[in-house]
Amino acid sequence: MKTSKALSPIARITKYTLIDEVRQRSFVIMFVICALCIFLIRGCYQGNYMVNGHSLDAGTVVRTVSKVTFHIIGAGVMVITALLSMRIFRRDRNEGMQSCILSKPIARWQYVMGKTIGLWVLSVLFMFILHSIVFLITSIDLKIFMPEYLVASLLCSINLLFVIIAMLLLSLLMPDIVAFMCVLGVGVVGFVADGIAAASQSQIAQAIVQQSGGHPQSDLAWWKIVYFLWPKLLGVQQVASSLIESESSHGFGPAYPLVNVLLYCLILGVLLFKRFRNEDIV
Repeated sequence: MKTSKALSPIARITKYTLIDEVRQRSFVIMFVICALCIFLIRGCYQGNYMVNGHSLDAGTVVRTVSKVTFHIIGAGVMVITALLSMRIFRRDRNEGMQSCILSKPIARWQYVMGKTIGLWVLSVLFMFILHSIVFLITSIDLKIFMPEYLVASLLCSINLLFVIIAMLLLSLLMPDIVAFMCVLGVGVVGFVADGIAAASQSQIAQAIVQQSGGHPQSDLAWWKIVYFLWPKLLGVQQVASSLIESESSHGFGPAYPLVNVLLYCLILGVLLFKRFRNEDIV
């Protein structure tokens, strides 16, 4: 009984958040533009592609283009999610909705939980629908059925949860635009670092490092620690996209990005609840 009483306000706030955000004209415009862009990519599936003088078969082309599109959608929705989360607390406070909700027998943690879940459900649906459009294009037009594409989309929802919690926390500590740039910077640095790490594994890069004498061991160890602990947003997308091509993976390595981002969500979530507990409600 106590559990149902605690969950009821969260469900109501979640529902209100969903309805309120969907009614925003900016959200509708962003969704329509994104959907149109996905439909425009249809032409990429019909082209003839050559690699080392050999023409690629239709299945390889479809899976490759779909995988690229998957990453573009994942990264794009993360940016859109950050924009949606950026002013959610400030707008509720300015409109008086925050004080109205918290004047009722609703705990602050329930309000924060409802807002977080509402934004998360909305952003997951946003991304899932865009990925579903790609799925329908490949299934109906190209006769290539990829149910793992939708599973990979759901797996990327972990990244969206990280973005929402990080944005809500930072929006309480600094101006909205600065908070957005910080979250965007975390994502960009992570993507670049993963790209550099992948490139450094090539034989050419290793040969260049050996000829130049390499770097001091202490500096190398320092950057490895920072890289290891940095939020693995791209790593989660790579693990999810590996399902599209049915790539087999072994060991703890593929699971680490998921564990990494989930731990960040937990830590940032605790900090968010503690920070909002001390927030002045006017």
